[in-house]
Amino acid sequence: MDVSHLLLTSVLFLLPFIAQVSAQQPGCSASENNTSVEENNLPGYNVTTINLEAGFTASIDPSSLDASYFTIEGSQLQLVKSVDYETDPVLIADVVCRDTYGQTDTFQIIVNIINLNDNTPVFKQTSLTITLPEDTKVNATIIPREDLSASDADLDMIYYELNSTVQDTTNYFAIKGINNPEIYLQKQLDYDKLNSTTLFLHARDRPVSSNEITHTATATINIIIEQADTKPPWFLPCSFIDGDTSICISSPYSGRVNISEMSKEPLTLDPGPIYAKDPDYTINEKIVYSIVGGNVDNTFSVDANTGNLTMNKAATSPDSYLLQVMAAQVNNKQKYSIVSVEIKVINKSNYAPYFEPSTYTGIVSVGAAPKSLVFQAEDPSSPLMIKAEDGDFPDKFNPNIEYYIKNSTNFVATRDGLILTNVNLLSPETVIMEAVAKDTVSLQEASTIIVVEIVFTATDKITSDKLYTAQDMGILGGILAALLLITLIFLGLMIYKHYGTTVKFLINKKFSKDFPESYENQAYNQDEHPDLSAKEQKSSENGGITELQQPSFFLSSSKEEIDGLPKTSTASTVVFDVEEKEEEENEEEEVKEDTKHEKEVKSILKTDRNEGDHGYKAVWFKTDVDPDAGEKVEVIKDNASDYDDDSDQDLQENEEEEDDKDDHHRGSGAAEVMINMSRTASQDSIIV
Repeated sequence: MDVSHLLLTSVLFLLPFIAQVSAQQPGCSASENNTSVEENNLPGYNVTTINLEAGFTASIDPSSLDASYFTIEGSQLQLVKSVDYETDPVLIADVVCRDTYGQTDTFQIIVNIINLNDNTPVFKQTSLTITLPEDTKVNATIIPREDLSASDADLDMIYYELNSTVQDTTNYFAIKGINNPEIYLQKQLDYDKLNSTTLFLHARDRPVSSNEITHTATATINIIIEQADTKPPWFLPCSFIDGDTSICISSPYSGRVNISEMSKEPLTLDPGPIYAKDPDYTINEKIVYSIVGGNVDNTFSVDANTGNLTMNKAATSPDSYLLQVMAAQVNNKQKYSIVSVEIKVINKSNYAPYFEPSTYTGIVSVGAAPKSLVFQAEDPSSPLMIKAEDGDFPDKFNPNIEYYIKNSTNFVATRDGLILTNVNLLSPETVIMEAVAKDTVSLQEASTIIVVEIVFTATDKITSDKLYTAQDMGILGGILAALLLITLIFLGLMIYKHYGTTVKFLINKKFSKDFPESYENQAYNQDEHPDLSAKEQKSSENGGITELQQPSFFLSSSKEEIDGLPKTSTASTVVFDVEEKEEEENEEEEVKEDTKHEKEVKSILKTDRNEGDHGYKAVWFKTDVDPDAGEKVEVIKDNASDYDDDSDQDLQENEEEEDDKDDHHRGSGAAEVMINMSRTASQDSIIV
């Protein structure tokens, strides 16, 4: 056996040398005795060329091991079928060389098969299903590596990736590494949030970022999560905190018992009987109840299985009881919860509240604001008030009664029984609702029916079916204001068109009085007597002459101005002709028609008294009148309050100065204001 093995080894060692010597022998040879071919070739692929001399032929030795793969066509060594590196990594072609004399010689051609990436990784199992307890520890292995490793016939390195179509699943599960498919738990499971999921493990023969041709295999992993006994009992009802369903906070219970009276029935509690459940509802462990605190004198007891609270004895004290009731799991008392139960001790109520009328009727207007009163239908001036009576009280008034509306959100009831609107009522309708009166101590209730008619008031009735809102009214007001503004502008334009010339004249006339070259008596303002021209015209028609005489202190202090004015002859009368001087030539044309009708106003100052003329009426200063002359005189008393001291003093000084300057115009210091009114022959005088 050892000799045969040694002989075979020697032959294999000398085989290349023998093939080379044979190839060098005349007659047959190969271009390449050691060549390479890629796997997955097409049939008829040329491996190498056979060189033949004249008289020689070459053929494949049919007895050779790989004879089925080769053929010689002419001078070409060809593969007759596709080769696979994974099956035959090396092929040997035995070529027989034969001459014309029948002598043969054999040589070999070694063909190396080149491996290509033509295989996809393969998982042992393409689909797995596992069951996972909810309380599995974090970092625990879910599926070991050997169960998830994929193989590749190309002997390539495998790259793994884990994902899922279920949202947030990847937060719970992960693989150990890119080349290690072992799956482990990286986040604590919560059955209420995740009770099953599906994972997908991908195996690639190239990295994800590679640009080469990549073959991928996928294994589907179904994980079913079993609920574990992780939560303590919950007393119901309870409410979750911030949407976290793993914690539920229960409300305390409350009840009432009559003093000195022992109830044989289970107590009625609010919001309901004592009840707890195992939140791990698929397990639903059994719960037992017990009182662990607040049970003074062992007055109460609780049923361990049902949680019903009963009395052992009557309560003799008005003090309330605050019991502590525990609910624990039978299989594990470390999982427990405690709730408080308040038992109030009250006086016995022999009568329940009741409403005397079975129905109340009310009325309210459409559009009434929230919190508006509802009034009685039979007396709209009085608010609607419901009242429950209680026979346990001498006056039947129970201060512990509260009212509420049971089946309507449009109205509310106050503690005093007044009915108010709760929303803005937009349309007329009839609302029928139930009102409840509840004794907050005995918890007894009574109910009645309220019918409320929502109607339009007298001011709300409109002919249109449409109800106009405050916004509609605001738009209408804006439109009316705009129309009013347009009307005022149009009215102003019409007034300006008809009276514009007169207004301009009055403005120019006002400005002309301040012109420095105007000869005008500043003490007498003609504008203050707009009807003077009319009066003058009337006097002229009657044949009278209007003369105005006044003291010299009403004149301008400028002597040149006085000297420039015309003077009377015998009566020493100074006549002032007041003329309006126009500032602009174009304005003079506009007021020509108006000034044409103005009468000339003349002021005449006279120092003598025309006593012989009975056709005038004179105004004199008192100092110039002889009271014994027998004249018909009317004295106008001086009112000192009309003038202050300074004005009188200034007036006297001006008078004295004018007297010195104008002595030749005046008599013995007497001043006369004479108006010839064409009166009767009798003479009237007014003394100033």
